[in-house]
Amino acid sequence: MEIKNILVTGGGGFLGKAIVKKLVAKNLTVTSFSRNFYPELENMGVCQIQGDLADKNAVVKAFEKIDAVFHVAAKAGIWGPFQEFFRANVTGTENVISACLENSIQQLIYTSSPSVVFDEYDMENVDESTPYPKKYLAPYPKTKAIAEKLIQAAASKDLHTIILRPHLIWGPEDNHLFPRIVKRANKLKRIGRKDDMVDTIYVDNAADAHLLAFEKLLENPLLSGNIYFVSQDAPISKWEMVNAFLEAAGLSPIKGHVSGKTAYVAGLIFESVYKLFKIKKEPPMTRFAAKELATSHWFNISRAKKDLGYYPKVSTQEGLLRLKQWFSTLEKNNE
Repeated sequence: MEIKNILVTGGGGFLGKAIVKKLVAKNLTVTSFSRNFYPELENMGVCQIQGDLADKNAVVKAFEKIDAVFHVAAKAGIWGPFQEFFRANVTGTENVISACLENSIQQLIYTSSPSVVFDEYDMENVDESTPYPKKYLAPYPKTKAIAEKLIQAAASKDLHTIILRPHLIWGPEDNHLFPRIVKRANKLKRIGRKDDMVDTIYVDNAADAHLLAFEKLLENPLLSGNIYFVSQDAPISKWEMVNAFLEAAGLSPIKGHVSGKTAYVAGLIFESVYKLFKIKKEPPMTRFAAKELATSHWFNISRAKKDLGYYPKVSTQEGLLRLKQWFSTLEKNNE
C-alpha cells in the first residue's frame, strides 16, 4: 500500500512540528489537525485543519483521504480538572481511533508517556513489561494510560498501531519543559537525592523514533499493538540536566535542597488548599511532581533498538549546544 497523505494531530506543537518537518522532508503530503493556526506550518506547505479532538464529526471529516495518522496531540500538565484531561486525552483518542476505522486508515502511531507506568518509586532500567500502577496522583498519567490501552486494544487487521513513550522531550522551540525551568530559575531547589537518574530525549530523536515506527509498521504489521520506550539511551542526573538547561539560558545553577518527603507533604497541602478554594492556577508543588522529582526513572530501550532500529542520532551534548544557540538567538531577537 502506497502511503502519501499523512495527518498529524497537534502538528503545531513542539513534538508535532518536529515530526511534520521530517515528513515534509520525505516529500509526503502532510495535514495538521490542531486547535490553532500556525504560520510556520503554512510556510512548509502543510494543510491545516482547525478543530477539537473531542468533536468526533470534525475528526472523522479531517481524516478523509488520509493514509496514516500520528496522534501526538494531548493535554499535558500536572494540574487541572480531571474532566479536561479526560476530554482531550481519552475522548480525543477514542475519536481518532473511530476516524481511522471509518476512513479505512490502517496506520496509527500514538505518542504516549512513561508516566503511565510510574508507581511513585524508582524506575531503573525498566522495560515495556512494567505493569500499570493501581493508582495515579495526577490526571495526566491516568488519562494517558486509559488512552494507551484504547490504542493497544484497537490494534487489529483493520488498524495497525504502535505506541511510543518518549520521556522528557527537550530542545530548541521547547514550549514546556525548558521555559518552566528558566521561569522558575530563582526559586528552584533540588528535591531528593543528588544521584537520581532520568532519561530524556532530544526532540529530533523523538521525531525520528516516530518516523521509524511508521516505516517499520508498514514493513512488518506484526509489530502492531507494541509499546516502545524511547530516549537518549544515556541516563543522567536530573539535577545535572536542569543545571545544563540553566547554563544554556545563561543562568546560575540550582542552590538549596528539599527532601522528597518535605516536598510531598507540601504538595499535599497545596493541593488541598487549591481544591478547597477552587484556585485554577498550578500550585508551586503537587504530590505527583514531588514523587517525580525525588525518584529515578530511566528505561531499557532494547526493544526499540531491535524492532525499530532506533538509536539517538543527536547526543545530549550536541542537543544542549543547539538549545543554547537557539535561546541566545531568541534573546537577541527579543531585545
